Amino acid sequence: MENSDNITDPESYHSKKLDSSNGTAEEYACSADEVNDSPVEEVRLTVPITDDPTLPCLTFRTWVLGILSCITLAFLNQFFGYRQSPLSLTSVSAQIVVLPIGKLMAASLPKKTLKIPATSWSFSLNPGPFNLKEHVLITIFANSGSNSVYAISIVTIVKAFYGGQLHPLAALLLAQSTQMLGYGWAGIFRKFLVDSPYMWWPSNLVQVSLFRALHEVEIRPRGGVTRLQFFLIVLISSFAYYIVPNYLFPSITALSFMCWIWKSSITAQQIGSGLNGLGLGSFALDWSTAASFLGSPLATPGFAIINIVASFFIVAYIVIPIAYWTNAYEAKRFPLVSADVFDANGGLYNVSRVLNYTTFEFNQQGYDDYSKINLSIFFVLCYGLSFATLAATLSHVALFYGREIGQQAKASLKHQFEDVHTRLMKKNYDPVPQWWFYTLLILVIGLAMVACEGFGRQLQLPYWGILLAMSLALLFTLPIGVITATTNLQPGLNVITELIIGFIYPGKPLANVAFKTYGYTSMAQAIMFLSDFKLGHYMKIPPKSMFLVQLVGTVIASSVYFGTAWLLLYSIENICHPSLLPEGSPWTCPGDRLFYSASIIWGVVGPLRIFGRLGHYAKINYFFLIGILAPVPVWLLSRHFPEKKWIKFINMPILIGGAGSIPAAKAVNYWCWGSVGIFFNLFVYRRFKGWGARHNYVLSAGLDAGVAFMAILTYFTLEVKDIDGIKWWVSGIDDHCPLAHCPTVPGIEREGCPIFH
Repeated sequence: MENSDNITDPESYHSKKLDSSNGTAEEYACSADEVNDSPVEEVRLTVPITDDPTLPCLTFRTWVLGILSCITLAFLNQFFGYRQSPLSLTSVSAQIVVLPIGKLMAASLPKKTLKIPATSWSFSLNPGPFNLKEHVLITIFANSGSNSVYAISIVTIVKAFYGGQLHPLAALLLAQSTQMLGYGWAGIFRKFLVDSPYMWWPSNLVQVSLFRALHEVEIRPRGGVTRLQFFLIVLISSFAYYIVPNYLFPSITALSFMCWIWKSSITAQQIGSGLNGLGLGSFALDWSTAASFLGSPLATPGFAIINIVASFFIVAYIVIPIAYWTNAYEAKRFPLVSADVFDANGGLYNVSRVLNYTTFEFNQQGYDDYSKINLSIFFVLCYGLSFATLAATLSHVALFYGREIGQQAKASLKHQFEDVHTRLMKKNYDPVPQWWFYTLLILVIGLAMVACEGFGRQLQLPYWGILLAMSLALLFTLPIGVITATTNLQPGLNVITELIIGFIYPGKPLANVAFKTYGYTSMAQAIMFLSDFKLGHYMKIPPKSMFLVQLVGTVIASSVYFGTAWLLLYSIENICHPSLLPEGSPWTCPGDRLFYSASIIWGVVGPLRIFGRLGHYAKINYFFLIGILAPVPVWLLSRHFPEKKWIKFINMPILIGGAGSIPAAKAVNYWCWGSVGIFFNLFVYRRFKGWGARHNYVLSAGLDAGVAFMAILTYFTLEVKDIDGIKWWVSGIDDHCPLAHCPTVPGIEREGCPIFH
C-alpha cells in the first residue's frame, strides 16, 4: 500500500526530536541543528520549514479583501443554492482573485498611518508588499464564506414547505449559534488534532502548494516549468475545456456504455447506468464529476483511495446485486438506486396523508390508512453503512490511536510530540488562550438556549435536546477529526442525530432538524476550524490572528447567508414549488427538498416506524454491532504481524462507509474519482515521486479553479439569459439509461417503464 513507510512510530520519532535553539526565526528555521523531521512524507515534501515572524498579518488589506471575499462567496453560494443547478464556489476562487488586487493595493495605496478615534490604536493603509501571510488570512475569511450554513435549510423548509413563520431573530440566532458552537470543541481538541504531527490534514497540502506556487520566487528548471507556470497552464486549460461538459455537451459528465448497447433491457441499464444504477463501465470526461461529492482525488492519500474503491466494489457489485435480485425488503418494487421515499405500491410517498400541517405533527390515523415508508435497497444499505461507520470510527480510533492520544495528553504538558512546524510556532508566536474558547462556548450555548426556548418555542426543541446534541458533537469530534486529519474523508453525524432524537422525541419535525443541526453542524464546524488552524500551523500564521479571522468570518458569513435566504424566501413567489413557479423558473430548491423529506421521515413518521419494531428495516440496526467489531480483526492482525506495515492502512471506517455517499453521489463519480486517484497517488507518486511532490497538489488546485471560473462565467453570460447550447442528444444532463429506475416486479406501474405480468 502507498505511504506504508511514510509515518514513523512515535518511539523512533521521539529519538529524532531536537530542542529549540535561541536566535531569530530565520536562524532557528535554517540552523544546522534543525531538520525537517515531520513524520509524514507528504508534509516533508510540501510544507516549508522557514518562517519570518516580522511579516505583518492583520493589515488593512487583510480586513478589506477578507471581508469582501467572505461576503461575496456567502451571498453567491446561498443565491445559487436555491436554484435548479446549484453552484458551489470554494475559497480557491478568492485565493486566486485577491492576489493581483492585493498587489495592486500595495502598489497604489499611500503609506499613511491612520488613528482610530478615541483609542490608542492605529494602522497603515500600506504596510509594504502584499505578503503570503496576508494572503492566507484572506483565504481563511473566504473559507468561512464558502462553507454553507446548514441551519438555513430549517428557515427554508418552515417558510417554503410547511408554510409557517419563524421569528427573524430566532432564525438568526439559530444560524449563528449552530455555526459557532464548533469553536468550543476545536479548542478542546486542538492539542491532539493540530499540534500533533501525525494529524496532517491532506487537503491542506493543496492550499500550501498553491500558496507556494503563487508567492515563491522559483528558478525554472531546464526543459521544465515553475510551479506557478504549471498552475497557470492547468488553470487556463481547465477553464477552456470546462465549457464542453458544462454547456456544450453535458452528457459527457456521465457516459454509460452498456445503455447504448442494450437499449431495451432494464437489467442491463440497472447494471450499467452511471447515474441511476450500478455504473459498471461508466465514465466521464469532466473533472467536476471526479471531484464532486468525494473531494479532489489528488488530495486524498493512496491508502484511503484503495479503501474507498474496495468499499464501492464490494457494496455495488456484490452486496447490492445479491440483495436486489433475491428481492430483499421487496427491493424489486422500487428503483435499484434512489433517494426517494415510496409507498407499498411503488409510488412516491404522499406525505400530506401522514402530516397535520396545522400543528406540524404526525397524523397516526392517516398513516394507518395509508402505507409504511419504503426505500430503495441501495438507500436502505446506505443507512446501515452510516450506522456501522460511526460505530467503527469510535472503535477504530480507540484501538489504533487510543494509546497515542493518552500519551500525547501527558506529553503535551512536557512539550513532546512536536515536529519542526510545532516548534517554530511555539517559539515565534503566543498560543490562543484556552479561556477564549471556553468563554465563547458558554456564550454560544446561551444563544442556542434563547433561540430554542424563547420565541414561543417555535423550533420545538427543549433545552435538554440542545445539551444532548452538544454531547454527541463533543463525543464524535475527536474520532471523526482523527479520520479526517489522516484520510481527508469525514463521516457525518446527520443520520445518527436524526435517529436518536426521532426515537426520543417523535412527531416533531422542527425539533428533529434543529437537533440534527446542533449535533451535526457544530461537529462539522469544529473540523473546519481545526483544519484551518492546521493550515495556519503549516503557513506559520500567528494563532491569535487565525482565531480572530475565523470568528469574524463566521459571524459575517452566517449573517450574509441568513440575509440572502430571507430576502429570496420573501421576495420570490412560490419559491421551492416547481409546479407553481413560472415555466423555466430555476428557483426549485433541490437540496432543501431533500432536507424537507428527511424532516418527514425522521421527525414526523419517526425511526420507530422505519428502523424500529413498527417498520420494515429493524434488522438494519445490527450494522451498529458490525461497525463496533469490524476494526478488531485488523487491529489484532497489526499487533500480531507488526512487520506488515500495510495492515494498519486497512481503515475499517473508510472501508465500511466508502460507498455511503450514494445515492447523493453516483456510481460514475466513484469510477472517475477512483481512476484518477489511483493513477496519480499510486502510479505517478511511486514512479515519478519528484514530479508528484512538485506538481500533484498544484494540479488539483488548477483544475478546481478553472472549473469554478468557467462555471461562473457561463452562468452570468449565458444561462441567466436562457441562452442554451446546441440541441442534440448529448445536450442533456443524462446518461441515456431511461429504464434504470424501473421496478422489475409484476404489477407495478411507473411512468416510462414497461409493466411486468
